[in-house]
Amino acid sequence: MPPTESRYEIVGARSQVSIDARSSLHPIHSETKGLEGWLELATLADGRLDLGVTPKGRLSLPVRLLRSANGLEDRELQRRIDARRFPTIDGELSDLDETEHPGCYRMRGDISFRGVTRTCESHVSITFLDERTVRLEGRSRFDIRDFGMEPPRILVLRVHPEVEVSVAIIAVREG
Repeated sequence: MPPTESRYEIVGARSQVSIDARSSLHPIHSETKGLEGWLELATLADGRLDLGVTPKGRLSLPVRLLRSANGLEDRELQRRIDARRFPTIDGELSDLDETEHPGCYRMRGDISFRGVTRTCESHVSITFLDERTVRLEGRSRFDIRDFGMEPPRILVLRVHPEVEVSVAIIAVREG
């Protein structure tokens, strides 16, 4: 039986992006919903991904949704990002390879942040929750300086340049 290609829309209200950073005073944690985008995946008759058909996907996160528990830090982050000029963080999936662990894949794609695009690689788990719903979960580390952003400094608080970004994405098959 030939693979079935399907397009899945990301459900922003059920998908979450978490960003964890460290500062000289305390950890900084931000969680947000509102991720937008889609995935195109091919599945075999037994429900496994068919990687013979190149998966595709795009996602976008409006930076205005990034919030921590500290309004002062949030305002400085929006200023550093230059949120008016660069209103979204965007990603485009270019490749997916199986790993030795079932349901875990090595994902490659481009991340665009503040007008700078970098190719990134990470591991992601992909689980089909039912015949119409897929969940992707993954985590990556980024150095914000690679995207032309200097770490914020607020009074005595210094933010370290490395951040960890985690995603939990729920997407539903169209149609």
